[in-house]
Amino acid sequence: MDLLPRSHTEFSSVDYWDTFFRKRGEKAFEWYGEYPELCGILHKYIKPQEQALVVGCGNSRLSEDLYDVGYRGLTNVDISDVVVRQMTERNAEKRADMKFLQMDVMKMDFPDSSFSAVLDKGTLDALMPDNQSETQEQVTRMFDEVGRILKVGGRYVIITLSQEHIMKKLLQYFPQEGWITRVHKVSDSDRETSQKEMPLPVFIFVFTKFKKMPQMNKILEVCLGGTDTTQRLSCEEDVMRAVKERQHYAMLRQQLQNRGLEGETVCLELFSSSSSSSVPKYILHIVETDTVRAADRQFAVFIVPQGREVEWLFATDEGRGQLAGTAGFRRLVVVSLQREHPYETMAEIQKELSGKIMELAPPGFNRKIQVPFLSVGADIGTRTVCYEGTSQFSGPYVVEDVEGEDGIIFRNLIFLSNRNAVQSQARMVQENKIPMKKGRRRTRKKIVVDCGYLACQHHRVMVAGLGCLPNIKQLLDTRLDVVLVGLGGGGLPLFLHKHFSKIQMDVVELDQSILQVAEGWFGFQQDERMRVHVTDGLVYLEEQAKQASRSCHVVILDVDSKDVTVGMSFPPQPFVDEECLKNIKDILNEDGLFILNLSCRDMTLRASVVETVRSVFPRILSKKIEDEVNEILFCFPREKDVHESCDDGHMAEFSLEELGNLKESVGVVEKVAKGCSQRWDPTLELTEQLDGLKLA
Repeated sequence: MDLLPRSHTEFSSVDYWDTFFRKRGEKAFEWYGEYPELCGILHKYIKPQEQALVVGCGNSRLSEDLYDVGYRGLTNVDISDVVVRQMTERNAEKRADMKFLQMDVMKMDFPDSSFSAVLDKGTLDALMPDNQSETQEQVTRMFDEVGRILKVGGRYVIITLSQEHIMKKLLQYFPQEGWITRVHKVSDSDRETSQKEMPLPVFIFVFTKFKKMPQMNKILEVCLGGTDTTQRLSCEEDVMRAVKERQHYAMLRQQLQNRGLEGETVCLELFSSSSSSSVPKYILHIVETDTVRAADRQFAVFIVPQGREVEWLFATDEGRGQLAGTAGFRRLVVVSLQREHPYETMAEIQKELSGKIMELAPPGFNRKIQVPFLSVGADIGTRTVCYEGTSQFSGPYVVEDVEGEDGIIFRNLIFLSNRNAVQSQARMVQENKIPMKKGRRRTRKKIVVDCGYLACQHHRVMVAGLGCLPNIKQLLDTRLDVVLVGLGGGGLPLFLHKHFSKIQMDVVELDQSILQVAEGWFGFQQDERMRVHVTDGLVYLEEQAKQASRSCHVVILDVDSKDVTVGMSFPPQPFVDEECLKNIKDILNEDGLFILNLSCRDMTLRASVVETVRSVFPRILSKKIEDEVNEILFCFPREKDVHESCDDGHMAEFSLEELGNLKESVGVVEKVAKGCSQRWDPTLELTEQLDGLKLA
């Protein structure tokens, strides 16, 4: 039976609704929810003893249900004479005091200030199917009429799907007239039945009439969570944004329950209703695998321990996909905990998330099965915020200690503008240096930075790349001059300084606050062999080039870009312009080495950068960092023998002889480093770091 209009403009047609109700007959039309689903909110704003008007009543049972619980002052109007006669006949015996009148809501016959409440269930939505000027005028006439027949202090209660053009109209009209605005969302748990017909969320807008006063502040409130907590907002745009968020979530939930993700990446942010923080309490990533699973392996939740959300396994789509495959579930919800919120126990997190998690179950999931909550270990991990500050260039940042696998403590520097990426990391170790009180043998344990640890894979490649220098053994025995642009937490320069006693290093850092963090929290110290210059790296390189001493053996460029509008996060574009590259070449001696950390998602831009670098440095070697966008370019200021490229035109591999010589040189680097180390990290494996090195 065709009960929906062929064109949405028919929603405001008298003929359409007459035909609709003739076809539907006695069957009530309850798209927007039935009385049990709506009464909790309606009873707050409409009292049984008041005179209330129901506009566009249709054949809904809502008025009948209200009447049956004591609402005797109800008057119902509808534009369709057919439905008015149907409803009058249906209620003649049981509800003789309830009135049904045929009337146009844009021109009603009631005297001014006749009612304490006006109830609109879907009528506005039907009257405003589009945003045309004629429609706008009709709706304005309806609002004017509602304002006329309502008493001061009366409430206009609108049950609506809140399409954007309707919401705009409401918020443009009533707040300007001085009416108080409050928006409720009908609880999803109360709408299980009606959701089958109308899966979109239903909202109840309540506008309370007040006399318009000059310079009166607008009162805009929303109550959209699962509690009665009301939040006051500052402007109409914030109200619209809050409603749209609930609408988008409802549509996403409907998709998740009715079909698979089909390769899409889904991320949800859950905020705490008891916190005023603008940061979500939980961030959920929903991952789905293609593997067919048993009935009890359809759905699970993985709680990421505090502080470990920055690890590759939990912070990237590829990592989370691998996690889901390893866990062995069809759909896995990966939950990250945020540093701005307190968490007590795993049990409390499960209790708080359980209701929301069930809304994300896959199609056909048996809700009688208990959803397993997984994690690493039995607890939620520990996170200790050591320091918080603000950088002039990078914004707010935090230094925090987190517990990794096997109880190892890692210290992270994180810029909150990119909160899931670790800018710098150090491994902490215990030192028994602080004696206890007199007479006691034990000592208090202090954690300090492990200078022998390199967290970043690309830093390990850079260190191994020193073996590309033709005279590296001699330089490590005499003097190796290095310029490093980009300090970060100081992990790379600290490692070089501690493991190569003949290095003389100049470190260039633009941000004074980052130098303070490195010295205060990451064990970085300056001395006669390692000096920091707080200045612009471009300016420093230009000034050094002017001296034309060509005394530098290695220039390392490890600077991140703050410009998110381009597809290159390392380095900033000016550092790979020809002018800067020539300055770097003028600093290096003829057997020197320029090491560049390049991270570029835009392949066209990457090709352009490499071509520009090649115009200054004729020979370039490239090492791609596994599972990362980064690649390290080793650039030489003079031409050497280059082997022909592969038949397919891609970058050529090295000859066995070249590889052997390079491995031997890297072995020299590793041997010297080990000789200067009290704690050598066996996972460094410097001689393996350049495997896969290619000509660029």
